Amino acid sequence: MAVVRWEPFRELAALQSEMSRWMNQVAGTGSAGPGNGTSTWLPAVDVWETDSELVLSFDLPGIEEDRISVELEDNVLTVGGERDRAEKTEGDRFYRYERRFGQFSRSVTLPPGVNEDEIKADYKAGVLEVRVPKPEEQKPKRIPVSGSEQTAIEGKGTRTS
Repeated sequence: MAVVRWEPFRELAALQSEMSRWMNQVAGTGSAGPGNGTSTWLPAVDVWETDSELVLSFDLPGIEEDRISVELEDNVLTVGGERDRAEKTEGDRFYRYERRFGQFSRSVTLPPGVNEDEIKADYKAGVLEVRVPKPEEQKPKRIPVSGSEQTAIEGKGTRTS
């Protein structure tokens, strides 16, 4: 009987390789090799607010401005586009493909009452920044009750502990 030395790092590397192969199949790159198909990817987005606006900042490196769309429908802001693979090289030995390419779409629900005409989008150095002015805070409206003698009903709470 042979004694086999257990090497946990080799086991982890094999697991990582197997998971990577499986994820490539799920993402549509298949067994034809890494990067031979297109895959869906999600760009990173930061969201924060100032006193007057909501700011969304999307990392979109390597994407031309005309390949990016920003749309608002039913208070949902959707940023989408596509990044092409820069070049395919034949004969070179690649060890890893980590940069994603293909189509993407990210959606963020905005608060109700946003004025779509005031939304601004700016694209510089691979970063798309969308600024959404905050809507005015809605205040409750008092509705008078018309009737025989009273025009409004008012009351006081008299709760005792």
